[in-house]
Amino acid sequence: MRLLEAAKPTFARHETFHPRYGWFRKAFSAVARDPHVFNAQEAPVVLGVGKNMVRSIRFWGLAAKLITPRPKSHSRRAAGHVPTRFGNALFGERGWDRYMEDPGTLWLLHWRLLAAPSNLPVWWLAFNEFQAVEFSEEDLETTSEVLLEAVADWSKPHRSSVKKDLSVLLRTYAPTDSSRRASVEDLLDCPLRELNLISRLAATGRYRFTLGPKATLPSAVVCHAVLDYVSRAGTGGNTVTLNRVSREPGAPGLAFKLNEDELRAAIEPTIERTAALSLTSPTGATQLAWSEDPAKVATLLLDDYFNTSNSVVCAGPEGDQPADNQLDDVNQILQVRAGVR
Repeated sequence: MRLLEAAKPTFARHETFHPRYGWFRKAFSAVARDPHVFNAQEAPVVLGVGKNMVRSIRFWGLAAKLITPRPKSHSRRAAGHVPTRFGNALFGERGWDRYMEDPGTLWLLHWRLLAAPSNLPVWWLAFNEFQAVEFSEEDLETTSEVLLEAVADWSKPHRSSVKKDLSVLLRTYAPTDSSRRASVEDLLDCPLRELNLISRLAATGRYRFTLGPKATLPSAVVCHAVLDYVSRAGTGGNTVTLNRVSREPGAPGLAFKLNEDELRAAIEPTIERTAALSLTSPTGATQLAWSEDPAKVATLLLDDYFNTSNSVVCAGPEGDQPADNQLDDVNQILQVRAGVR
């Protein structure tokens, strides 16, 4: 997948604020109560933050695909936002993890921030196209600018915008103090630091991607991300090689920093108890195979993991649709459920 296909040309829309603890859920809850809350003059009072933070909360809700712009209506005011199917499945009244108590939720949000179409092209490049493991902020900036210039269909972003996106990226994932891991205060400031995807070296202050298995990354979330990816990428067929989903830009392997063997080890526990999934090697290359629509299976995997139930598909492009636009027949997903469990 190329950047042009994976992301939108949006830069520095976060008002320089990284996502704070509770902001993802606040974005969802606010528009669930009032679709026009972010456009209201009283939004700072309703949300309990400053005006710039109001815009930032809206951005992070959109970036994580928890909310989406509301379709225009001739009978009501245009603009506004509504929860997505994924947002409702995660934070709704019967949501998977309404209060963000499970570590798997943070990994889900991380995946959704990068999943196509991503509102964070600079972040997408950092995780998918940047080759170095250890790096400085300047290294990342230089590479990002070169890669962005290569996208002929996009206008070149201002250098200051790229720098702001990279600064927010590092503040989102890396501890503020290079001499230690993220503190409790760090994690409250930004919960995604808990993922430990980027560390800082005490001796040099340089950054480093954390490669290899992640203790808090659930098997069901990795498997969900793989199926969500193939659904968004439109791969066709009913198989995908593990080499592809571990190494292709935009795939879960690079998002979670797992190689092919590590990715296989991560998804095997879920595959073993899921009738609709299997691992095969017809040509020597290990493939993941599915017998039902991958977006539906991806939804059911999280239903099982969080021990709850959704009646609509919450993965793939359908998961980004408004929650009140439930076009799927409930019976479709109930039929798939019989094959998954």
